[in-house]
Amino acid sequence: MRFKKFSATHLFSGFEMLDKSKVLITDETGRIEDIVDVKEAGDEIMLLEGTISPGLINCHCHLELSHMKGLIPENTGLIDFVYKVVTQRHFEEEEILAAIESGEKEMLQNGIVAVGDICNNMLTAIQKQQGLMAYYNFVEASGWLPGVADERFLRSKKAYNAFEKITGNTSIVPHAPYSVSDNLWNHIAPYFKNKVASIHNQETSFEDEFFMQGTGDFIRMYELMKLDNTHFKATGKTSLASYYHYLKNAATVLLVHNTYTSLADIIYANEQAQLYKQNLYWCLCPNANKYIQKQLADVMALVSNDCQVVLGTDSLASNHSLDILSEIRLIKDNYPFVTDETLLRWATINGARALNMDDSLGSFEKEKKPGVLLLSNNLSTVTRLI
Repeated sequence: MRFKKFSATHLFSGFEMLDKSKVLITDETGRIEDIVDVKEAGDEIMLLEGTISPGLINCHCHLELSHMKGLIPENTGLIDFVYKVVTQRHFEEEEILAAIESGEKEMLQNGIVAVGDICNNMLTAIQKQQGLMAYYNFVEASGWLPGVADERFLRSKKAYNAFEKITGNTSIVPHAPYSVSDNLWNHIAPYFKNKVASIHNQETSFEDEFFMQGTGDFIRMYELMKLDNTHFKATGKTSLASYYHYLKNAATVLLVHNTYTSLADIIYANEQAQLYKQNLYWCLCPNANKYIQKQLADVMALVSNDCQVVLGTDSLASNHSLDILSEIRLIKDNYPFVTDETLLRWATINGARALNMDDSLGSFEKEKKPGVLLLSNNLSTVTRLI
């Protein structure tokens, strides 16, 4: 068997940044053999400029919305953004399928090897059946009116069963605290057991206001959508503290966006995850947060509290590209204290663990096939080596 040998300015293992004294060895298919000292590697070493990295993991994407690229203006704020997605997403199926194929191709070109994908329908199934990358399907349940809970759950369960057969790695998950009634929570909570549960968390400043006081801009959203909100009673607690107990049976919890999550809620969620013996990951989608409302999450607070962070792109309805390196660059620009090693860890091994794929992806460990990338020194471009 012939081996491939790679050396570069830096070699990121998935865990730590190594220098050019180390050589990555794979077989011809990309299966990892070892990382050895250059003195032990022999000849035929490919010498490269940049950083060698495992394939990148996109922990939060809405591939099914790829056809909405550029349709919604920037800086609408979340309420108007959500309303436009709900009311403007209906295109001809052929156009949607073509955009899904294009979106996946873009991710592959950008070094992404696995995706945590939000699913509200089955339109991505055809593309996923091709097996070009790994997917964890988050079948999203939503329904604010208690009376529609049965119908919405059955619809989600049908999609869940179908995706399980296609790719495995599937969960039924809540869309967001403000779009899932207690009735629907009770339907879907049993399906969190031994699964990854994802939820859009504290994406706006008025999400907490709504749960604590029953006021704020979400009232306008329910009026826009002609939804009767009289069943809701304010909890007097933050959004996160109001719903987290429903997630207690999940093996892994993926909190997405966290744009307005306070330090107190970060500490609270970490404590609850420890209490429930869960793996908790905080997914950042900075370009989408900037696109929708010019706001980024408190990365300093997450890092300072030893949070396990991962990265996502959100959808092309809220982003100009499906590119994890673009998310990394935006974080670097705004939080320069975060090292390249940390950012790449978020984008590789942390992401693989969050999606329960670290047995094969996320790091250069023997027998894994995580993909091999060459990143430019400033992490702006990527070349797939394998």
